[in-house]
Amino acid sequence: MPEYEFAVIGAGVFGAWLSRALHLRGRRVVLIDQYGPANSRASSGGETRILRMGYGAKEIYTRWSWQALQLFKEFDPTLIQTTGILWLCQPDDQSAHDTLKTFSNCAIPHSILNSSEIRQRFPQFQITPETWAIYEPDAAALLARRGVQTVVRETIKLGLEYRQEKFEDANTQAETYIYACGPWLPKLFPELLADRIRPTRQEVLYFGQEPGPAMPCQPNPCWIDSAAAMYGIPDIENRGFKIAFDKHGPAIDPDTESRLVSQQTVDLARQYLAQRFPKLKDAPLLQAEVCQYENTANGDYLIDRHPDHDNVWLLGGGSGHGYKHGPVIGEYLADALLNGTAIDPMFSLAAKVRYEDGTRKSTI
Repeated sequence: MPEYEFAVIGAGVFGAWLSRALHLRGRRVVLIDQYGPANSRASSGGETRILRMGYGAKEIYTRWSWQALQLFKEFDPTLIQTTGILWLCQPDDQSAHDTLKTFSNCAIPHSILNSSEIRQRFPQFQITPETWAIYEPDAAALLARRGVQTVVRETIKLGLEYRQEKFEDANTQAETYIYACGPWLPKLFPELLADRIRPTRQEVLYFGQEPGPAMPCQPNPCWIDSAAAMYGIPDIENRGFKIAFDKHGPAIDPDTESRLVSQQTVDLARQYLAQRFPKLKDAPLLQAEVCQYENTANGDYLIDRHPDHDNVWLLGGGSGHGYKHGPVIGEYLADALLNGTAIDPMFSLAAKVRYEDGTRKSTI
């Protein structure tokens, strides 16, 4: 008999929560990572992530976000900073209108603000008269690296075995293997995934603010500006005002990529700050990160069995929005592994069109 029932390869947010879900159900599990949980090379590293319910017409992600919010609170409420989120929209924003329909179907708390109401409630935002917004009061900022490390640490206390070793050298006897390796998946399975999952370089900046309260109104929300493909998180743990571009950067090798941001990104961010947050246009850059997305062409996750090996599963393709769903995905795949619960076809390998077809990730 193999030593373990399940070997989970990769201690990012997906692997950490999956190994916890399996362990809590009484299974023999080993969790393996080559650099450590939520390390600086991992997509689950970094300081913060946004947990929001807005996903256009993709109702499954909205429901998962709401469920994940409750699971994070049950696990450790200190990992959550409830900030709300402000979606800045333009009149022709179809995704925003789809989001409102989904919110109605799923009973997600929200409000719709016109430009005057935005200025009154959130005067730090400089907006145009045609801008309107969706406000989600229950949205939150999640402490990313700390969250993954806490999940792993607390599950180890309950008896989970964790090992740190190179993915390719892992010599573990298990009945079932789940590869949850984020940007390393295409490197481990090049013939299968090299043109289905594309890791890209993403640069994140933190700017300093004036002494005193972080912004004129509290709580200061997370925000997404869909038209500009920008998003931001308020000053969490005094690290600075976080701002990033939600656009795919160049291809990245997670092992060897330099983690220094470019001056071009800093300049573009300052141009945006001058337009949207004028008080921050000359703010000092306090720190910066280079992380990565591992994108599928349509932005949907990969949760499927390997086509040539019945005891191997592939879990990844977070596409820049997967962190928030970690607790739900852990439960979702555990149900499939233990109870045979069907996986939605949208997460299948067959649904992952190849990048050579000229497709790009949809905005969700």
